[in-house]
Parts: sequence; structure tokens; C-alpha cells
Amino acid sequence: MTEAVNGGAAGGAGSEGILLKGGLVLDPASQTEQVMDVRIAEGVVQEMGVGLDAAGARVVDVSGKIVAPGLIDLHVHLREPGGEVHETVQTGSMAAAAGGFTTICAMPNTSPRGDDPTVMEYILRKGAGFGLTEVLPIGTVSKQSEGKEISEIGLLYQAGACAISDDGNPVVSGLVLRRALEYAKPFGIPVIDHCEDPDLKDGGLMHEGYWSTRLGLKGIPAESEAVAVARDILLAGLTRGKMHLAHISARQSVELLRFAAESGIPVTAEATPHHLTLTDADVQGYHTSFKVSPPLRGEEHRRAVLEAVKSGLITCIATDHAPWDAENKDCEFENASNGISGLETALAVVWDALVVREKMRPMDLIARMTLGPAEVLGRKDRGRLRAGGRADLVVIDPELSKRVDRGTLYTKGRNCPYHGRVYQGWPVLTVAGGRMTMRDGKVMYEG
Repeated sequence: MTEAVNGGAAGGAGSEGILLKGGLVLDPASQTEQVMDVRIAEGVVQEMGVGLDAAGARVVDVSGKIVAPGLIDLHVHLREPGGEVHETVQTGSMAAAAGGFTTICAMPNTSPRGDDPTVMEYILRKGAGFGLTEVLPIGTVSKQSEGKEISEIGLLYQAGACAISDDGNPVVSGLVLRRALEYAKPFGIPVIDHCEDPDLKDGGLMHEGYWSTRLGLKGIPAESEAVAVARDILLAGLTRGKMHLAHISARQSVELLRFAAESGIPVTAEATPHHLTLTDADVQGYHTSFKVSPPLRGEEHRRAVLEAVKSGLITCIATDHAPWDAENKDCEFENASNGISGLETALAVVWDALVVREKMRPMDLIARMTLGPAEVLGRKDRGRLRAGGRADLVVIDPELSKRVDRGTLYTKGRNCPYHGRVYQGWPVLTVAGGRMTMRDGKVMYEG
């Protein structure tokens, strides 16, 4: 990207703002697909059109690039408070900016847990202080995420919780989940469930199938997820609450989602980049960067989830960004923690897999990472690119190919399964709240 400054200071946007010149604007909400300019000032998209006057603006030539709403991630583990050795709000926010994200939702499995309104307030304050991306806290479904007694959902909502979830613990009790759906409903926030039957999981380490047998690792059947998905769908139908299913990975789960859609049951779901692009065969070599929950499954499952994302049955792509330090990953497969660091690679991984290889429409992929998550959250002020709206944007170079190097990532977590692989389609500029937060892979933060 080239840049010119007309009447403003060369070092920053100045009060005059920014003019993104000549990019292909893709906005799923309005189905806009047009080459035009975008003027940003005072945190707002001031105007969009062809041949806008550049006087007084910091002009950034984005011709040949795609200008889209800023990406939204419903599922991020920032570890703070309590797990700062693995990640912090600051390092996670930097990783988000590098990945093109302008809103991320922080899971509550911290220490102390996110069952306390003060933790919600802490996350909001920390995220706002860095100004790199908006960090929205998620509260717990149950106290201490133990699945026995529901949290004070109203107090968590008032303190800023955008959703409630016990991820990475499933809500085993159907009654607790029912009550959570009922109590969350008046506030309009979703209940996000980690769908898993612990009894069927039975201490498994990877997907049950050919590769678990060959590698001598205890397997987890796909039914351990699907049984919980079926229950959650029925409870959503009973309560008409906002049920959102995290990190769908199994073919049977996709079939159940299709049943829900055909039955008019209000359920949404997300898929992760790793479940869309990797399989249990990647566990060969016992590399712990491929150990996740739910596990990477066989090709038939990967394909079913991918087709559900392409068709829109699954409306969201979320990273489940789960960074760990070396002690938790550089060990035997059995002892390693579950999780992948994925904020910085997410867009390129799915762009390469879905747009380049599967010929998915760029508009549809962008929708899964912007409009879809915004609708789950009930936030009409984001996930859209329009005059008068929030100046949260990402500029994507659809032709840019890069090799992933985990040593250059902003996240503390080096548990990246994509290390050494080449992907096409990278974010090259992130604008959050009208401020450039990443340019050409470099996060623009001095703290």
C-alpha cells in the first residue's frame, strides 16, 4: 500500500482523518460490492463513494485490495487475569489487530473466573486502555464453571458481559442450561456452549478412528459432541433462548443443525479455522500443536463442517484462540494442554482454504467473520461498513502469500500448527475506532 498526505502531518491521521482510496468495498449487510473510496474521521466512516476529495486527509492507496468491516471473533482465550504467563489482554489485543480483528470476545475461564462482575469490568477497562481492538468479556453460565448453580447473569450483563459460557467445560446439567437460557433471554445475550458429553469422551486424547488406533492414543467419538448438540437444540426450542454452539467439529452435529434450521429452532453455531482445514491425520508425529478440544476429526467431518460454513448453515467462524506457554505444550501428547493460537493466522488460513481452493464468494466468507458474529451478539453497530457507522475496518490483500513463522507472532502462545505453511489472502491494514492499529503486518502500538 502506498500513502500520500495532503495537508496533514505525515506521522499520523491527524484531525482530518484517513482516506482509503480505490479499494473493492465488500459489505455483507448491504451486499455492497463496489470499487470506491472510504473517508474516516473522528472514529466514524464519514462517507463512501467514487472520487472523493483527498484534501486534508491521510491518503492510503488500497487499489487491488478488499475493504471490509473489521473482523469479529466470538471465541478468544486471553488468559488474563491469572494466566498472564500464557497471554495477556495486551498481547492478545496485539494479535487481534495483526489478524484484522476489531472486536474480540474473551472467554471467562480465567483466575478468578468470570462469574464476578468485577472481572467483566477489569477486562473492559484493560482492553479499552490499549485501544487496539474492542475486548468484550464473556461471563460464566455457572458459578466457577462447575455446572451446578447459574451465575448472577443480570449482574454480569450490567457489568458488560456480551454473552455467557462455561467453555472449556460443557454445561452437563440440562436443567442448569435451561435456566441459563431463560435468565439470559431478557438481556438478549447468547449462551455459548462447549458441546461435549464427558462420559463419552472418557479421557480421550484425539478423534476416535483410524489414526487414534494407529497412534495408540485413546479416541473421542464424534457422538460425544453430537449428543450434547442434540440436547442443546431441544433446549433452545423449549426456551426460545439464544443458544450458540461453539467450535462445531462433527458431521453428526451438522446434520442436527440442519434439523434445527428446518424446524425453526433458534440456534447459531461457529466453526474454527483448524476444524475447517486440519484433520486427525495431522496428529502424526504426536505434535501437541494439533491437540485441541474438540479434537481434529476425520476428513468426512472436516468436509461436512466446511460445506455447512459455505452454505451458511454455520454462520460464524471463530478462532478459539487458546495460547499456552512452552511448559504446557512441549511435553508428551497425553500431558499437553488443548489449544491452538489462531488470531493472527485465521483470515489467511480460511481465505486460502475457502476462497482460493473452494471458490467460496469473498462476500460470504467475510460475512462469517463479521455480520454473522455481530448478529449472534445482537450488535447492530458493528460487522457492517456504512457511512455514519463505526470506523472498524480491515483491508485484505487477496493475492498476498506468506509463510507462517510462529517466532514473529504477537501472541505469547507459540502453539501454532500452521508454522512453516504458506497461505494466500492476508490482512494488510486494520482500522479500529478510526485509528490504524496494524499496517503491513506491523501492529501500530507504542506502550
